[in-house]
Amino acid sequence: MQLRLDQLAGHLQKSLRPLYTLWGDEPLLAQEAGDAIRAAARAAGHTEREVHVASGAHFNWSALLGAAQAMSLFADKQLIEIRIPSGKPGKDGSEALQRYCKALSDDVVTLIQLPRLDRQQQASAWFAALDAAGVTIRIDAIERKALPQWIAQRLALQGQRVEGGEAGQRTLAFFADRVEGNLLAAHQEIQKLGLLYPAGELGFEQIEQAVLNVARYDVFKLGEAVLAGQVARALRMLDGLQAEGEAAVLVHWTLAEDIRALKRVKDALGAGKPLPLALRDARVWGVKERLFERALPLFSDNALAQLLHAAQVCDGLVKGLKHPDWPLDPWEGLKRLVLMTAQCSASVSPGKMVRLALQA
Repeated sequence: MQLRLDQLAGHLQKSLRPLYTLWGDEPLLAQEAGDAIRAAARAAGHTEREVHVASGAHFNWSALLGAAQAMSLFADKQLIEIRIPSGKPGKDGSEALQRYCKALSDDVVTLIQLPRLDRQQQASAWFAALDAAGVTIRIDAIERKALPQWIAQRLALQGQRVEGGEAGQRTLAFFADRVEGNLLAAHQEIQKLGLLYPAGELGFEQIEQAVLNVARYDVFKLGEAVLAGQVARALRMLDGLQAEGEAAVLVHWTLAEDIRALKRVKDALGAGKPLPLALRDARVWGVKERLFERALPLFSDNALAQLLHAAQVCDGLVKGLKHPDWPLDPWEGLKRLVLMTAQCSASVSPGKMVRLALQA
């Protein structure tokens, strides 16, 4: 049975299932969900806890099965945690997990923790067995557009809020910019505000002085921001990636792959292919599908040809080559490539694009 993360608290108040599977790539939310399940298990009398980490090919799955079944008549109820950091239990683990699901007992609550899973892992026999036998909860990262609301909700839990109206929204947007991509640090910054200031309304100056810039950026999120036409955010992310020591080669590869995919999909549409098939053939999935659907009409054939040439020039820059019409610094070249691509995605004039760049 699949549950959304926001449904977990209500579920645990009503019932406790013998098996819970948490999977996803957001450590803070996974930790909080796990803590909620542990607390519910303790309240139900599961006071004996065992933790098994299946971190290698030599993990003893037979011992895990034995531990779950070795309940003595007078033993406390158990909470067994199984952590699979790779998300790949292997052949022996797959078979063991499927047997484990068939032997569940009300005397044992099992909590399985997994990282983000790809489509193949989600379609595997072992994951299907976990989903059928218990509760599975997908833990997604908080997207940038949802981050201000998440911050406001967390502030409300400690009795704090920003001012109403547009001014408050600007304050939350400023807060989100400083903690984007680093939810655990965002949580710590919110807690710090609770220690520094009493309950009630927080002004922009208070948050500006207290909240550190702890944002962490993902190179693949940079590509999403460019395709969405979020110019200032994309430039801020590019600066952040450079400051964090990310390889310019990887940043270029991500941007160039999106440009090449746009070209392939555009050509496929011109040849009469339906959009869903064109996107699938270009290996465009998930969030990128919606971004491509929005951006494709904004990219002319001539614009894509210019972007492909620019990506080729940037490929040389990040490898130490020079070009007479481009900056020597590869990161400055990447900035130009971001601006050229975002100009099409945002469908704005070059003049306005320059102003947006100066505001970043």
